[in-house]
Amino acid sequence: MSFVTLDSVSAATPDGRLLFENLDLSIEAERIGLVGRNGAGKSTLLALIAGGRAPAGGTIARAGAVAMLDQSPDLASARLVDLLGVGEAWGRLARIERGEGDEADLAEAEWDLPARLEQALTDVGLSGLDLERPAIALSGGQATRAGLARLLIARPDVLLLDEPTNNLDAEARDLVGRILSRWRGGAVVVSHDRSLLRGMDRIVELSALGARSYGGGYDLYAERKALEADAARRDLDHAEREVRRVAREAQVARERKDRRDANGRRFADRGGTPRILLGMMAERAETSGAKEGKLASKLAAQAQEARAAADARVERARALGFELPSSGLPDGRVVLAFDAVRFAWPDGRPVIDDLSFRMIGPERLAVSGANGGGKTTLIRLATGQLAPSTGEVRLQVPVALLDQRAALLHDDQTILENFRRLNPGASVNDAHAALARFLFRNAAALQVAGTLSGGERLRAALACALCAATPPQLLILDEPTNHLDLESLQAVEAALAGYDGALLVVSHDEDFLAAIGVERRLTLKSP
Repeated sequence: MSFVTLDSVSAATPDGRLLFENLDLSIEAERIGLVGRNGAGKSTLLALIAGGRAPAGGTIARAGAVAMLDQSPDLASARLVDLLGVGEAWGRLARIERGEGDEADLAEAEWDLPARLEQALTDVGLSGLDLERPAIALSGGQATRAGLARLLIARPDVLLLDEPTNNLDAEARDLVGRILSRWRGGAVVVSHDRSLLRGMDRIVELSALGARSYGGGYDLYAERKALEADAARRDLDHAEREVRRVAREAQVARERKDRRDANGRRFADRGGTPRILLGMMAERAETSGAKEGKLASKLAAQAQEARAAADARVERARALGFELPSSGLPDGRVVLAFDAVRFAWPDGRPVIDDLSFRMIGPERLAVSGANGGGKTTLIRLATGQLAPSTGEVRLQVPVALLDQRAALLHDDQTILENFRRLNPGASVNDAHAALARFLFRNAAALQVAGTLSGGERLRAALACALCAATPPQLLILDEPTNHLDLESLQAVEAALAGYDGALLVVSHDEDFLAAIGVERRLTLKSP
């Protein structure tokens, strides 16, 4: 049974830019991973499925209830039970229990609500929390878990999740995967979390041309995409050979025609042939030459079109690739050292206690731990934004910090303006040359930072930081993958894998950490 059916659906941005068209999609009792480049319209598609937006064209038929995970719930005046979507029903049962309920309360009471609440909260790891607890007192991770519990309580036919694992620690990420693995309805999940996508029944890739479906989870999708890329390269090789073959045959045909024309002129020069016959021969030769020329031009045009189409398919795959400049970091250099470091806030609450470690040479160190466990504090200590309460932090090389929003970029400035602000000694030509290495060529460098996609923004920040007069030898990355699409993520992974400086990375994305060659883990535990 299809819960939602989209037929020839199209969508556009408010300013009229087409996002996709002729999209056909049927959602049944299955888990669909929705992927595509940033800006392709994934969140818009979820809003269309949920009924929050109308399509620009086509039709959407719903035969079941649809619910979307709220990424930004209003916590200000709500209780946990309100966040779970059952505040009114809970209040009704409370009135009945106090002996204050009326006939309407008795008629509308959901007697199984306490059991459903208990089960949902257990499923999302919030068992035991006071339902009257102010929602504002919940951590970000707890609020996301509560949002998932709300969906489980509502029991819709189709779940819609937009980047549900962003900003979650490893335990919470696994929990989202477990919930989806047990879900028996339909689910559409927008995510770049490859671990989560491995549990999908199929992957749907969204582009301007619509939706293309790949059976199986992420690994099968990646395998199919790799085969398609290989096929595109073979097609390009074949198309280029065909262009050369057509060009050679056209040259041979021109040389043959030139020889015929020369023979004809010599024949006419010998005399003795009636002029009318010579005219007929010349006309026939001209007609034949014109036909051959048109055919050669047509074949050449077709070959060039095929080559251009094949080149476009290959270029799409390689367009995001870039390399990071050398840091010049020697192998044995001590980069960063924490010696018996402790940090506590003014109220005495400890965040980090007796932490010691060293990074030497181009080492790659991943920092992990539960949300609120001190990862951001460690970064701020490493960069000197915070001073330890006791112990010593020694940063002994130039450093660059990139958080998940690349906050070093000013949204109202162009990429070029940001580069020159952060590197005041660089001329306009120097800045353009540096940005071109990161694929911001010519007019692309004049894009306003606030309009960039997640992948473009991180790439621009890397350019600004790594092309400094004194390049950083330690790069600190704080959840760098949260706002990247899969293609941008793979390009960033390839660039970081080839970086010769040290990396200190806070990330819960195990695939990312493996791809960039992390050698050591540091797990923070609450004091």
